[in-house]
Amino acid sequence: MFKRKNLFSLLSKCLGFCLIIAAPGVAVRAGDAEELVTTRCAVCHTLEAPDQSALTLQEKVGRKGPPLFYAGQKYQQEWLTGWLQKPRRITPSGGDFWANSVIVTDEGDEIDESKLVEHIALEQGEAQIVSDYLMSLVAYPQLTPDLDYTPAKVTMMLARKDFRKFKGCSGCHRDEPDFGGVTGPELYTAMDRLQPSYIVSYISDPIAWDPHTLMPRKNLNEASILKLMNYLNEIKEPSQ
Repeated sequence: MFKRKNLFSLLSKCLGFCLIIAAPGVAVRAGDAEELVTTRCAVCHTLEAPDQSALTLQEKVGRKGPPLFYAGQKYQQEWLTGWLQKPRRITPSGGDFWANSVIVTDEGDEIDESKLVEHIALEQGEAQIVSDYLMSLVAYPQLTPDLDYTPAKVTMMLARKDFRKFKGCSGCHRDEPDFGGVTGPELYTAMDRLQPSYIVSYISDPIAWDPHTLMPRKNLNEASILKLMNYLNEIKEPSQ
């Protein structure tokens, strides 16, 4: 672990968004990791766990990107390292709070493309250092106990109906690139992107992770959650 520096003193040193640029193939010193992450990530993402009891809905509305203070519990590092080099939009509406870029019409939700912002791309060396650091951020170890998950086959017709109709997941999420809601992150990449223990925990109690999440707590039992995970595993995109 790196010794934490004061976030505000670091930001005062890092006035620009891209002050630290590592050329391809040039290693960045390990001691620069926190400063690199702060410079590149803190502009849009929260890196330190807040006082959850003091969080307001307005804080969520104002987010530019999802919080990263539990990134080490949430993401698969291999995916994270690759995505940082070639970022693409995971949530069709772009931001953490859907209403910032979604227009509600009689025909359905429409995305205001002018309000979407492209994520910066990092060089390979930067991406590895940033992902190494982010994977050290574990704010809620009590929420993700060890999980021994073994994918099981599902009957796709029934599993799809369970996801879309019975559980109502497609109201916010997409299980195919062009089908489903636009306000939540796509789920056909979830099993490559997210740690299984995080998926189980978040579905079980999303409010424990974010008191103002729009994700409903459905009080699903373990068997129902695993059924959803098996479906997510079946629909994940083939490895390139």
